[in-house]
Amino acid sequence: MAVSATIVRVYEALEQLGTDCALEEVTGLCPELTWNQVFLAIDYLSRTGQVRVTIDPDRTYRVRTSRAAAIEASCSTPVR
Repeated sequence: MAVSATIVRVYEALEQLGTDCALEEVTGLCPELTWNQVFLAIDYLSRTGQVRVTIDPDRTYRVRTSRAAAIEASCSTPVR
């Protein structure tokens, strides 16, 4: 699979999920890809601002699309 197709596949899987997930879980969303392919796709998507990678208190890396993060933020913003 070409690198660009791998990146699109990972992004689409995260978009369909619609929430954040552990970095290790992304390989389960894309079983046809290796862990290395998923990691490189997430690295690219993070550098281009398409996904956000955070670390939780348990030191687990979490991944979500920037769009999903923006939607969640707008839903949790208090209305005045």
